[in-house]
Amino acid sequence: MRNIILAVGAIAITSLGSSALAQESTVTGAAGGAVTGAIVGGPVGAAVGGIVGAAAGTVIDPPPREVITYVEQQPAPSASVVVEQPIVVGKPIPETVVLTPVPDHTDYAYAVVNDQRVIVDPRTHTVVQIIE
Repeated sequence: MRNIILAVGAIAITSLGSSALAQESTVTGAAGGAVTGAIVGGPVGAAVGGIVGAAAGTVIDPPPREVITYVEQQPAPSASVVVEQPIVVGKPIPETVVLTPVPDHTDYAYAVVNDQRVIVDPRTHTVVQIIE
């Protein structure tokens, strides 16, 4: 009986893992993690799985290709903005950095910081992508 439960749990983990990657949202990650944790570890597993799934579900979706292309094609500004902190996807840049909106894509703006073009969420100043 125990082997059957373990086999069902392994199948559930595999199938839920792929759907969690496809949807990448906190709610989906938390729900999938909780279900998987409950199958494998009961109530305690559900709690731990929900927390881990929520953390994994907060991955930032990359911007559409047309946003990346637009930012790549824009001329570099004459003045360079330098900040002390490293520029990291998922972390905000300082509010003092002036952002340039991306036309037709109000969810994205960009700036050139530390000689790197970065696409950010203009509401939160969170870095969405760094263009190399």
